[in-house]
Amino acid sequence: MLRVEKRELHQVDYRILLPVFLLSIIGLMSMYVAISGEYSSADAIKKMMQQILWYAIGGIALYVTMVIKPDIIWKLIPYAYIMGIILMIALLFFYDAALAIETGSKNWFRFGPLTFQPAELVKILYILMLSYVVTRHNQEFGKRDMKTDGLLIGKMLLVTLPIAILLNLQNDFGTMLVFLAILGGIFLVSGISWKIVLSVVGVFLVLGVTLIFLVTTENGRQFLYRLGFKSYQFARIDAWINPFFDPTGQSYQQVQALLAIATGGFFGKGFNVSDVHVPVRSSDMIFSVIAENFGFVGSVFVILLYLLLIYRMIHACFETKNVFFSYVTAGVVMLILFHVFENIGANIGLLPLTGIPLPFISQGGSALVSNMIGVGLVMNMRYHYSSKKQASVV
Repeated sequence: MLRVEKRELHQVDYRILLPVFLLSIIGLMSMYVAISGEYSSADAIKKMMQQILWYAIGGIALYVTMVIKPDIIWKLIPYAYIMGIILMIALLFFYDAALAIETGSKNWFRFGPLTFQPAELVKILYILMLSYVVTRHNQEFGKRDMKTDGLLIGKMLLVTLPIAILLNLQNDFGTMLVFLAILGGIFLVSGISWKIVLSVVGVFLVLGVTLIFLVTTENGRQFLYRLGFKSYQFARIDAWINPFFDPTGQSYQQVQALLAIATGGFFGKGFNVSDVHVPVRSSDMIFSVIAENFGFVGSVFVILLYLLLIYRMIHACFETKNVFFSYVTAGVVMLILFHVFENIGANIGLLPLTGIPLPFISQGGSALVSNMIGVGLVMNMRYHYSSKKQASVV
C-alpha cells in the first residue's frame, strides 16, 4: 500500500500545481484588498469565506479530475456535453433576474447566496467534446486530404453551433469570444492542412478588420444594432478607444483602473492600500489591485506565473505524447491564455472591457472551479500515462 501511495504522489505534477497555488494565494490577498474598502467587516468576512469555499471546491474538483480514469472520461464526454447544453437552455428560463438587469446578460443561476454560471462549466465540456471529435475523426481517417479536413471542420462547427446560439440568446458576446479562442487552439493542432489553416486565419483577419470598421463608424454601428449588438457593448468600446473622453460617466471604471495601475509605480504602494476607487474591483478589475499594491514588479510576477503554468502544461503534453490529451491541453491553454490576455489587456487599456475574469485570482466560483477542472484534466494525462505510451488515445 505504501508503495502505491508513493507512486501516486510521484505521478502528481507539482510543477503545474505550484503556479496554480501561488496564483490562488495572490487571488485571496487581492480580493481581501478589493472588498475591505467596499463592504462592512461582516460582509467582507462573509465574501472571503465564500471565496475560500470556492477554492476548496475547486481543489477537490482538480483532484477528482486528475485521478479519474481516462477511459471513464472518454465514455462520459458525449453525455456530459449534452447535459451542458441542457443546462444552458434551462438558463434561458431560470436565470437570475437581478443579475440580468445589472449586467445585461442572462448568465447565472442563483442558489441562495451563491450564483453559478453554466457557461464556465460548458467551456470545459466543449474542450472535451472538440478533443473527442478530433480524436475520433483522425482515428477513422488515417489518410488526410482536403475532403476529410473539410469534414472535420464541419464536425467542429456542429459542436460549436448550439453554444453560439445559446450565448447569443443570453447576450453574452464576451464568453463567446472565449469559445472561439478554444476552437482556434484545437483547430490549429488538429492536423488540418496548413492551406486551410492559412485560409481560415485570413478570413478571421478580414472579419476582424471589418468589425473594427463597423464599431468605429456610425453607419457600421447602425448595422450592428440590427444584428443584435447592445448599447452597453458600444459604450465599452468607446471607453476603450478614448477612456478620458467621459471619465466620470461611461469610462469611469476604465479610467480609475488606469489611475490605480499608474499610481502603483515600480514597487507598488504596499499590501492593502486602495487609494483609487475602481468599480467591480474584486472580479473584472482585480489586476488593478495587484498593480496598485505591488506595482510593476508584482504585475510582472503574476504574468510570469501564468507563463510558467502554460509552459508546464505544454511540457507535460510533450512528455506523455497522448493524442486525446494533446487536444485537451491545447484547449485548456487557450482558455487560460485568452482569459489572461483579455483581462489584463482590458485593465491596462489595451482591449475593451468584456467582463472576462482573471484565472485563479478574480472573485467568483464558476470560473475558478472550471479552471481547476481544466488543470486537473492536464494533470490527469501525467498522472495516468508515461512517456512510454507514446501513441495512447485514452
